[in-house]
Amino acid sequence: MINKTLFSIFKEGSRTYFYSSLFFPTYMRKDVFALYGFVRKADNFVDSIPQDVNGFHEFKDKYYKAINGNKTNDIIVNSFVKLAEKKKFDPEWTDAFLNSMESDIKKSRYETIDETIDYMYGSAEVIGLYMAKIMDLPDDAMYYAKHLGRAMQYINFIRDIADDLKLGRVYLPADDMKKNGIISLDYKYVKQNSDKFTDFIHKQLEYYCKWQQIAEEGYKYIPKRYLIPVKTASEMYNWTAEQIFKNPLIVYSKKVKPMVKQIISTTVLNVIDPKKNLYKLDICTLQKPIAQMKY
Repeated sequence: MINKTLFSIFKEGSRTYFYSSLFFPTYMRKDVFALYGFVRKADNFVDSIPQDVNGFHEFKDKYYKAINGNKTNDIIVNSFVKLAEKKKFDPEWTDAFLNSMESDIKKSRYETIDETIDYMYGSAEVIGLYMAKIMDLPDDAMYYAKHLGRAMQYINFIRDIADDLKLGRVYLPADDMKKNGIISLDYKYVKQNSDKFTDFIHKQLEYYCKWQQIAEEGYKYIPKRYLIPVKTASEMYNWTAEQIFKNPLIVYSKKVKPMVKQIISTTVLNVIDPKKNLYKLDICTLQKPIAQMKY
């Protein structure tokens, strides 16, 4: 039975991940909820206004005490440590995750795409690695799992521009902004320079397309029963990317998220035919430079 605290954190934290994860087998669902509860709790500390810096460090300390055999009274930490031991997570992954979360306390600007990717290794790629271990995927799948985590995180960065500005953060690379003649992501400025902003966002979606296409090559390693929820979540991110591509300024007026009924209906269609591409990433076919991209 899934702990009520973990259930609540997951449901409140992510509509797409929560509803798609309900279609994992029952025996796996508890592990997925334990993972998400841990990463969401850490993220909540640094994303609150004002940031709960002391809360984050106490949470981090509890984790390190727990993996060293000391008891804690924190169900979220305890559940994750138990999961990490069962699935043999590499401790370096959690170190990287906590370091990325801590960097949100200290760092607010990323100059290059390389800097952003370094951050995303800890904040997102390791989540893909955790999930691969939960699904008992082979080592060959890890490269693709990292790219799926990275791709999803980057859409979040684009989708959440307005929210991140309230936190004083910009994850999208400053040098790409300069190349497109953008000096600020403040809405008043962007509205007056909408054409430049559109070009800039389309450039950022090129990164997403490349990483997502790599990730989808790894579907061959995922058993059908597990592929359904993974593919559903992935396709919801494809859908989100398409909405933003059509109207980049939408990120300032609403948080682009699929409705619950859309997530459920996509899952059902994936059950019927998991090999069918429901969202074909048409935006990526429009991005001619993608084949020459480094990443």
